[in-house]
Amino acid sequence: MTETSHIRNFSIIAHIDHGKSTLADRLLEATGTIEKRRMREQVLDQMALERERGITIKMAPVRMRWRAQAHAEIRNPNIEIRNKFEIQNSNTKNTGDECEYILNLIDTPGHIDFSYEVSRALRAVEGAVLLVDATQGVQAQTLTTLAMARELGLAIIPVVNKIDSPLARIGEAKHELGRISGIAEMEILETSGKTGVGVDELLAAIVARVPPPASAEENKIQDTKYKIQNTSFRALIFDFEYSEHQGVILYVRVFDGVVRAGDALKLSAAGRVFKPNEVGIFTPELTRSDTLSAGEIGYIVTGIKEPGVALVGDTVLSAERPLAALSGYKPPRPVVWASFYPESQDDFPALSRALARLKLSDSSISYEEEYSHSLGRGFRCGLLGMLHLEIVSERLRREAHLSLITTMPSVVYSITDRKGVTRSIHTPSQFPDDGTTAEVREPWVRSRIILPQEYLGAVLRLLHTHEAEVGETETFGEGRISLALELPLRELMRGFFDSLKSVTSGYASLSYESGGERPADVVRLDIAVAEEVVPALSRVVGRARVEEDAEEVVERLHAILPRQLFVTKIQAKALGRIISSRTLPALRKDVTAKLYGGDVTRKMKLLEKQKKGKKKMLSRGRVEIPHDVFLKMLRPKA
Repeated sequence: MTETSHIRNFSIIAHIDHGKSTLADRLLEATGTIEKRRMREQVLDQMALERERGITIKMAPVRMRWRAQAHAEIRNPNIEIRNKFEIQNSNTKNTGDECEYILNLIDTPGHIDFSYEVSRALRAVEGAVLLVDATQGVQAQTLTTLAMARELGLAIIPVVNKIDSPLARIGEAKHELGRISGIAEMEILETSGKTGVGVDELLAAIVARVPPPASAEENKIQDTKYKIQNTSFRALIFDFEYSEHQGVILYVRVFDGVVRAGDALKLSAAGRVFKPNEVGIFTPELTRSDTLSAGEIGYIVTGIKEPGVALVGDTVLSAERPLAALSGYKPPRPVVWASFYPESQDDFPALSRALARLKLSDSSISYEEEYSHSLGRGFRCGLLGMLHLEIVSERLRREAHLSLITTMPSVVYSITDRKGVTRSIHTPSQFPDDGTTAEVREPWVRSRIILPQEYLGAVLRLLHTHEAEVGETETFGEGRISLALELPLRELMRGFFDSLKSVTSGYASLSYESGGERPADVVRLDIAVAEEVVPALSRVVGRARVEEDAEEVVERLHAILPRQLFVTKIQAKALGRIISSRTLPALRKDVTAKLYGGDVTRKMKLLEKQKKGKKKMLSRGRVEIPHDVFLKMLRPKA
């Protein structure tokens, strides 16, 4: 059993592409957690998609051991420590002796679509390393993640990374970071995730500034049962995974007591009692241990194989002497909705199992069954953003080997008909025809953009085309501006982020949060291929942009749709009429290739026969749209 005074639990938080995973690699090397011969880039990113795209999608816990001098008082000059789980601050005394510390790191994603992963990780730790790229400075997501950490009362260790880059602006980055964190610039550390410079100093700062988890005796909870039975086990589930052989494996942060394999435990929300087959720690692989005790982060193999029993945010308790449950997490709110249909209805059960399995590793997904007259049975899924949608679609294709039809994403619209009845619309194909509603309301978001001052004019023009309302602006650092704004969520989905990066040469950054509902002036835009409406390609667009959007969709589909054996019309319909149309030529075989010389009438007869066959196919033909076409239509225009 490890003394809590020698444990430090922390996360690395930052804007995307600021070097979290690379710095984590150096921490693992410096602590000897992974042998050099086994090291690789992004070692904590286990998914193939993460490694291919160079981004972190899934949080990853790991335990490290580090020997250092025992420190005096914990230095935490930035904020008062106050943990939502009522764990009190504790100081270690200076003994002057060298001792071994256990450092539990939870690496987190940086993209805003996966901020729910970040929030869950932060509730399981006492400290956060706030990382800023020295070449980019503070970005919009830096402010968002810092606000999360502060709300939970975590100790903040500000760090400027990539100081080895020739483009590094170390002084400016430290000034910006000090300004937003309220920490003196002399307290801000400098590191290089690439070369390892400053990693030892960072490890020392983690031990010195992050408070150890409080022991059971130090907790001050107004709970009589707890005071009498203060050794009873209690842990928070911050994540879990599923194993075919072992069932649900819980990722937990232990707050009280000790657990061993075979102990009787209880899931508070589900009321399910079970005896764990195994407990252990992350190295980063699952590594069996004899016990998990208060303050530690580890896993519990439940043996439970039914989906929906274990929940993120639930509390694991001793079955015999249960304590009060810990406060968990707010359920994630879907930002966009899209539907998945199997290309063959025979694959519907496989899709159902794949989504249930995927939810075990990605608790932010919500889904429910739906039926379409043209596409059959499928599932409507709530997701956290466009990147999240693309990742989920790709994981279903790769991990479950499914061929899917993915509908165009949409937000939730509140529709009030002429009789005063209000209902929610999740998919564009269900959106009512123009002129049949009394009111339509849509979600908006509050957003913040940080950009170089010279791009302000171009960004303001972009915001105008996306129906944004610009708020206050303030100077942020040297030559940069922080811009507050509000805009419809549907416009944020319409390639806004990519357009923003394009007009600012990649220097702008964006963060956003929910901003309530407002009245909307929108219509449904249907896409027909070979005279047949394709529900998966329908979308809801602003009335003012319907013609422009119709032209763009038809042109993109014309460019990527495979040619058929007959002439194929691609049309965009809205407001009761065809707005845009393109014709895709038929594939033609050279039926005269085998003719050498002879009367020209022989060639004419063959060509006429081919023409009649094409005409016959045109009257009967039906276009099967490949899965990759739907994926390409989901991605922003290049």
